[in-house]
Amino acid sequence: MANKRVDEATGTQTVGHEWDGIEELDTPMPRWWVWTFYATIVFAIGYCIAYPAWPMISQGTEGVLGWTSRGALADELEAQEARRAEAVSGLAAMPLEQVQGDEQLMSAALAGGRAAFKVNCVQCHGSGAAGSKGYPNLNDDEWLWGGDLTAIQTTLLDGIRQPGNDDTRFSIMPSFGRDGILTGEQVSQVVDHVMSLSGLGPANPAGAQLFENNCAICHGPDGKGMREFGAPDLTDAIWLYGSSRDEITYTVHNARNGVMPAWGERLDPVTIKMLAIYVHSLGGGEDFTQEVAPEADDAPANEDDERT
Repeated sequence: MANKRVDEATGTQTVGHEWDGIEELDTPMPRWWVWTFYATIVFAIGYCIAYPAWPMISQGTEGVLGWTSRGALADELEAQEARRAEAVSGLAAMPLEQVQGDEQLMSAALAGGRAAFKVNCVQCHGSGAAGSKGYPNLNDDEWLWGGDLTAIQTTLLDGIRQPGNDDTRFSIMPSFGRDGILTGEQVSQVVDHVMSLSGLGPANPAGAQLFENNCAICHGPDGKGMREFGAPDLTDAIWLYGSSRDEITYTVHNARNGVMPAWGERLDPVTIKMLAIYVHSLGGGEDFTQEVAPEADDAPANEDDERT
C-alpha cells in the first residue's frame, strides 16, 4: 500500500508493484463488463435452481422445472415411435402389391427399407447395393429367383440355401469335375460352350452336347436359365463370379452354391416388407413374376456387373 501512487500521465493509481522500473496501473474494469459478470452469477444461480445441476450421492438435483435431457430424449423417442407405429400398422394391413399406390406409405416403406438395408444388407451387397464377386448386384434387371415384389419378399423371408429352413429357396449345382461326373477335357469343352453362349469364345459342338446332357435341365437348352431353380442366364454378359475362363472352369469343376440368410427368422414382417419395396425400387424391380428369365438386351451389358 505504501508503494501505491497516482500516475501523473494518466491520473490512475498504480497497484504498488514494480518490476525493473515498470509499474502496473490499477485501471478499473468497464462498468458493462462488471454488470455482465454479475448477470452471469445470477444466471448460474437461477440455472442451478431450475435445472439438474449438482451431483449428489445417489443422483443429481432434479431442478424445480423437472426437466432432464434423458426425459427429453424419452419423449422424443416416444413421439417418433408413435409416428412410426402409424406407418407400421398401415404397412402391416396393406397388401404388398398395393403399397405403391399409397404415396405416404410408400415413402415410409422406402425410408424404413433403406435404413434396414444399411444395417443388415450392406455387408454383402455394398452400400450402393451394387454387390461384388459372389454377391448379387441389386440395381440391375437380372434376377436368379425373380424380381417382382412377391419374389423379392420370398427371398428375403426364406433366404437362399439357408440351413434349417424348410421353405428356403434351394438348388444345387453339381461339382462336375470334382465329383468325377465329367473328365477334365469334358469340363474344358463345356466351358468352351458356355463362353460361346455370351460371345466370349467360339462354339464347341462337343461342349454343346455335354451341356445338353448335363446342364440344360437347369439352365435350359438355350442357356437362358430357369428361375424355378435359380439357374442364371448364361447368354448375357452379367456374371456373379466372373467371366474369365479360369473362373468359369472353377465354377463347372467345383460348383457355386452361395447362401443368403433367411431374414424372416431375424426381422419382423413389416421390416421384411419395407426391405422388399426398397430393393424393388433400386432400378431392376419387375412388375410381375416371369417364369423364365427375360431375353438379353441388344445393348452389351457391363461385364463387371453382377448377376442377381
